[in-house]
Amino acid sequence: GGPGSDGLLTRRAHELLAAADVVVVDRLAPRGVVDALPASVRVVDVGKAPGRHAVPQDGINDLLVEEALAGHAVVRLKGGDPYVFGRGGEERLACEARGIAVEVVPGVTSAVSVPAAAGIPLTHRGVARGFTVVTGHDELPSVPAGSDHTVVLLMGVVRLAGSAEALVARGRSASCPVAVVERGFLPDQRVTLGTLGDIAAVAA
Repeated sequence: GGPGSDGLLTRRAHELLAAADVVVVDRLAPRGVVDALPASVRVVDVGKAPGRHAVPQDGINDLLVEEALAGHAVVRLKGGDPYVFGRGGEERLACEARGIAVEVVPGVTSAVSVPAAAGIPLTHRGVARGFTVVTGHDELPSVPAGSDHTVVLLMGVVRLAGSAEALVARGRSASCPVAVVERGFLPDQRVTLGTLGDIAAVAA
């Protein structure tokens, strides 16, 4: 579904949505696209919020299988890309284990697009030669410590202070610039700027 903006949904995603009987949708999927679906399409909201998983992952897997085996054309609509912290691999395996053919439509991942929405390139000649994308839900894994490497934390607000401290402890300068980008590409997008040394306080 891309990072939440209706305009970043791919043509193939539009085609499959137009043929869907059932759309199983995440919280961060493009809502304008969902709202425009015909009344004949059943929309099942399985969105997860921090600390609130209304439908556990096993339940989502079972739902996809059940609807497909009932003969329905099922679309699983996610924000970003299904294979970048989207659990798309788990859902595909669950379907294929029951003999259900699956087509994966790549999405514009928020890991790259949301920084771009804030005017931040992940690589820039003379500044950053590479980037690493990690989940912010868990303790920060080992990442390159050089100042020429961008680190992208997805879902990183809750553990922001600890992640910043860990990066400094592993050799990054406390003056290293940091941006927190919320609701990228949406009308209420917000960017908070700081450094590893002060971003937790600034964001708070």
